[in-house]
Amino acid sequence: MPQELPGYYYDPEKNRYFLLKGPIPGSTRNSSAATASSSNIDKPNQVSEKLNIARKKGKTTAKLIHARELYGKVLTFNKRKCNFQQEYVKIQVSKPTVWKYQNTDRIADGALEQLHINLQTLEGENEADVLVTGSMNGCLSLFEVGKVGQHSDYGVKCMPDRVWPLTTENQAECSKVQGDIWRPTGASALLDGISCIKRIGKHSSPIQHVLIATLGSETLGGALYDLNLETLDFNPRTSILRRISLVAPLNCTIWTADCNSSGTQAIVGTNLGAALVNLETGVQSWVCRSKSDVLSQQFDHSGNVVLCGLRNGAIVTVDVRQRQQGLSARLPKHRVPYPSYKTQQSSRKNVKNLTHQCFELKGNIDPSCTIFMPSSISSLVYLQSYDQYFLASSMDGLIKLYDHRMIQRGAVQLYEGHVNSHSRIQLGVDPSESFVISGGENGNVCIWSIKSGQLLFGTKISNSVPSTVCCAELHGLPDGRNNSWGTWLGSHEGLYFMGLNLS
Repeated sequence: MPQELPGYYYDPEKNRYFLLKGPIPGSTRNSSAATASSSNIDKPNQVSEKLNIARKKGKTTAKLIHARELYGKVLTFNKRKCNFQQEYVKIQVSKPTVWKYQNTDRIADGALEQLHINLQTLEGENEADVLVTGSMNGCLSLFEVGKVGQHSDYGVKCMPDRVWPLTTENQAECSKVQGDIWRPTGASALLDGISCIKRIGKHSSPIQHVLIATLGSETLGGALYDLNLETLDFNPRTSILRRISLVAPLNCTIWTADCNSSGTQAIVGTNLGAALVNLETGVQSWVCRSKSDVLSQQFDHSGNVVLCGLRNGAIVTVDVRQRQQGLSARLPKHRVPYPSYKTQQSSRKNVKNLTHQCFELKGNIDPSCTIFMPSSISSLVYLQSYDQYFLASSMDGLIKLYDHRMIQRGAVQLYEGHVNSHSRIQLGVDPSESFVISGGENGNVCIWSIKSGQLLFGTKISNSVPSTVCCAELHGLPDGRNNSWGTWLGSHEGLYFMGLNLS
């Protein structure tokens, strides 16, 4: 009998050894190759079990590649078929590197957004990435990302310190820092407490205008501002305050805002409901009135529908196509029944009475499309690739994925491991819409697979809540990486960056 060799099988007809490889796409596995075995070669199910165990230990990349060489790109995990590339990306995502930037405390706990803009330099017009941050104390700042300090000789450079992993065997890999960030002189301004920063216009083109919402107070309402980034040159003698213009003042608290894809309208969530604002004229009109604050919002892809997340846990779908004339226009009334999660453990009699509780809404709303979560809605995110799916998180720590076409059937996916009790914490989604990222009240940052709901990463990085998040593709990195994305996270304690290299 021929001697058995690991990784090879013997063909008696051809009297030679052949290397075991994955099946050719579109073909079936040869019976002789499928039955050929070795005491040192695992079966696909055995390989999958070992990969699942190794994944928890963070030692899966080599085994995954080995499994691909043996069984092809389609692998079997937990009795289901999985794609090699998807599993490989999950492994990389589960091992991010996190940095905290020095001297960035209290600058990004209100809002943040990374933008790709046209920057004026001495050599002419160049494209650049800037990070716009806003704090609850009203500080607005612009940071240059990537080519740090190249376009300005004056300013403050913020350097990163690695906070995760604390120790690593591969120091060379973790030394690939995303780079310093640079705040040029004059690239900061003081407003009221900043509650939201949103790009105006499509994501694919260089951004020229940014929408900024201020929270307001009991005596002074919030406002919408336009930050003009056209022909930005980081002139040290000019403050960005000159680039900020008032769009519309509102006599109420502004918790959140969003812009439609055309950049013509903004929707604002307030303590009185939701209002539509024309960004050119500043004209305002109520589209939803409620006694429960609107804490989170999101336009759908058409710009005709807005999701509103309320303090009482309701997620309301509002049609904004019917124009209302002014803030005093009448809106149709609705009485929407809602469950009381706090009294589910009460007696049957009390629960029966609670089924008749309702709250009043005004607007172009279909009450049958209203759903509830057990606590205040913290964040809403529509998925761009799947236009009927959206993510929702509530302040009791729940994160769910819904299909708007079957919204009354409940969530299609649940994401466990999020910690929250009362904080407004944003959800972030990576550019490929494969993963959802969020901070927690325990200082952790978690990453889940959107499709499977699997928690891939969950580690404490901060002593305060990472409440703001912005996922972005990376350009012009010092080490030449291109096929990568990263996540900015802001907390009261400072600005963080979570980097991944998927190339």
